[in-house]
Amino acid sequence: MGSPVVVDFPLRGEWIAPNTPGKKIPSHGTDILGQRYAYDFVGVELQSKGTRFYSTNPLRYLTLGVQLRDCYGWGQPIFAATAGIVVLAKDGLPERNPVHLARDLAILFKNAWAFDAKQSTAFSHLAGNHIIIETSDGYAVYAHAQTGSIKISPGDNVDTGQHLANVGHSGNSTAPHLHFQLMDHQDPRQSQGILCCFREYEVFYQGRWQVIQNGIPKATDRIRKRDA
Repeated sequence: MGSPVVVDFPLRGEWIAPNTPGKKIPSHGTDILGQRYAYDFVGVELQSKGTRFYSTNPLRYLTLGVQLRDCYGWGQPIFAATAGIVVLAKDGLPERNPVHLARDLAILFKNAWAFDAKQSTAFSHLAGNHIIIETSDGYAVYAHAQTGSIKISPGDNVDTGQHLANVGHSGNSTAPHLHFQLMDHQDPRQSQGILCCFREYEVFYQGRWQVIQNGIPKATDRIRKRDA
């Protein structure tokens, strides 16, 4: 496997990582589209012990669904995990509102069944609004962004920590979240995943926040990254 590439954590606030190479590899159950070591980050309520991604009650989520505005992570800024040059910035794809578990799962399974990796639009169909940045260690992908939030264009030079877009619910998404991965080719259909870890963040453990350096978050971790 080799040593992981070290990058900055691309979010601020508090998050969980339900899909992470710290839980299993491949983290998303497949190696296709460079996803072997991909992460999903879902926002949770600040200063709470819970891991719910929405502010309404669970019964409403399971029956009527919840509005995007009631999801903690939705609209939160996404920051560049590493410097590089933008090779793709796809925006304008719709988000589903409200977030509804049964409907979103049905769409996810439908897309998986109909997926054809040979199609040029295959990745966009799954990733929704997304960005691909060429870095010194591979190609960084930021997927499922909020519609209309992408702030950069192909050819732009990006600095580490630069605001790229906002967290959204576009593409193959069951909750507003950031899908982040590194891969070895700018075309996901031809790529292999690259393992990365995060330079510094905090994990809530035994009643207090502990600093983690060069870590790979686990699915059980409650993660926090504060502004410098």
